[in-house]
Order: sequence, then structure tokens, then C-alpha cells
Amino acid sequence: MTIISSAASRLDVLHAMPRRGRRRLWIVAVNVVVVLVLAWMVVGAALTPGFEWRLVGPYLFDSRILTGVLVSVGMTLASMAMAIVLGVGVAALRMSSVRAAAGAATAFIWVFRAIPMLVQLLFWYNLAALFPTLGLGFPGLGTVGGVSTNEVIGPLTAALIGLTLHETAYLAEIVRGGFAAVPTGQREAAAALGLSPWRTFRRVVWPQAFRIVIPSLGNQVISLLKATSLVSVIALADLLYSAQLIYAANYRTIPLLVVVSIWYMVITGVLSLAQSWLERRLGDRSHRIAAPTEEGAL
Repeated sequence: MTIISSAASRLDVLHAMPRRGRRRLWIVAVNVVVVLVLAWMVVGAALTPGFEWRLVGPYLFDSRILTGVLVSVGMTLASMAMAIVLGVGVAALRMSSVRAAAGAATAFIWVFRAIPMLVQLLFWYNLAALFPTLGLGFPGLGTVGGVSTNEVIGPLTAALIGLTLHETAYLAEIVRGGFAAVPTGQREAAAALGLSPWRTFRRVVWPQAFRIVIPSLGNQVISLLKATSLVSVIALADLLYSAQLIYAANYRTIPLLVVVSIWYMVITGVLSLAQSWLERRLGDRSHRIAAPTEEGAL
């Protein structure tokens, strides 16, 4: 009876607490559980001999690994830059009133989103099996001014083409969604002020759409960074392939994979910070622009 009455009294005390106090109590309890689980995982990993942590530090800054990091980051930035330009163009065609242009853009998006990234990389890398030479082809005359496809499409070129086209298809839909989110009244107001379609796009539509697509764009950059690891199948010395070459020689597979994981986490963290900074910067700018407008309206 004493135990039951004691438990009942505790429940009465809990129910008597204000709702905010109970909420804080649950938050503290959840935080404690999360910290304990993370500590258990960290200690378990640290005490597992198979990770061979003594080798992680030296390989983390190995020249071959650092070269692979530069290749992965360079491919990510180059492919994303080209994909943004192409994606805006494809999105514009997708929204075009010309049915042929809209249909071609829709087909492009469908094809390059449907085919897996790995398949696209292998296709471009083996393009020479389909077209041994590249040049201008004329019926009955063959190829004029042709060059060997293998001389043009190497591992790096195949990787850039595959990554860029695959990313373009996704960015086109993201940008199209950003354009569609801009109120139609904004365009109508710009037209009423006498702005040309190009100036309306550059001064009114694009700034607003860009702020809308920033979160999705940041996620795509991070996704593309991780997708660069697929280029290891075409023997391009990115971060993962560089690690594979090392552990193929010394059989230290796990510590090298830990090194690769650490570098991907570091780069992803930097990209996430850059995304957050850009979102805050654009948000502050929009507030500064809106404030004078509201004051003028008053």
C-alpha cells in the first residue's frame, strides 16, 4: 500500500505541474537519452579495434587523399555551375507557350531523371563503342573532320557530362517551381510599369525565385557531392577512388573508408554553412528592400 500510494502521489505531483513545466521535463529527458545514446556509440566506435584509428590521422592528410578531395570538390562545383545555367534554360523552355519547346524540355527532364546516375556515367564513358569518331556526319560522305571519341571523352569529361546532365534535369524542375511560386501580379505590375520581359525576369522574377529555390539548391549541391563518388567506377581519381587505390595495396580498408567519410562530412558541413549564410544574406536584403516600400506606402 505504501508503494502504491507513493507512486500515486508522484503522478499527482506530475499532473499538478503546469503544462510548460511538464514539456520542459520531457525535453530534458529526451536530451539526456540522446546524449547517452551518442556517447555509447562514440565510445563503442573508439574501442572497436577494427577501425584502426591510429591510421586515420596519417591518411587523412595523405597527398593522394587530398588530391582526390580537390577532384571531388572541383567536379561538384563545375557540374553544378553548368547545371544551374542549363537548368534555368530548360525550365524556361518547360514553361514556354511553344508546345514543341515545352515537349522537348519535358522529354529531357524525364529521360535524365529516369536513368540512374551510374548508368549515365558508364554510357558516356563507353560512348566510343557507339560513335568511334566525333565530327560532322553527312549521308553518303561519312564523318568530316572526325576525331577519336576516346581522345575527347576521357574519365573526367564523361564524369562532367554525366553529372551535369543528370543534375540539370533536377534543377530544371526546382527552378520551374521557384518561377511558378512568384505571384503573377508581380509580372503584371512590372509590365504596367513598362519593363521589358527581360528586365521583368532579371529585376522581379529571378530575385524572388532564387530566394525560394536556395534550400533545394543547397540540398542538390550536397547530393551532387556525394554522387561524385560514383565516378570511381570509370577510374577517375576522386576521393573514393584514391582511397580504393591505397587500400587495394595495403588492405587497410576500414580506416581508409573512415577517412573518406570524414572528408565527406567536413565538406558537407562547409556547404551547409555556406547555404545558411546565403539564406540569411538574401533574407536580410529582402527585408531591407521591403522596409522602404512599406514606408512609402504609408
